[in-house]
Amino acid sequence: MPLSRAEIATPSGERLINRLCKHWAHKLEVEHSEQDAKIVFPSGTCLMQAEPERLLVSIETLEEEHLDQLEGVVESHLVRMAKDELLEIVWEN
Repeated sequence: MPLSRAEIATPSGERLINRLCKHWAHKLEVEHSEQDAKIVFPSGTCLMQAEPERLLVSIETLEEEHLDQLEGVVESHLVRMAKDELLEIVWEN
């Protein structure tokens, strides 16, 4: 299964998880606590884990072509939820 990961430097990981999960809960399967999240998209799954100064994000898909698409969706939403905080997101796959 294609997999992509990002390690994002931020002190706001828990806040980002909370905001993102609330945003997506109305249309996607979402499980989350303060520090962990699982979001199930039609084409793959996103896992997030907040640590004190970083947010770990991984995306797994069944098809390679969906990986770039989900990276873009997750990244754009994280940037939007971060508001004024600048996030540097580099995907590794």
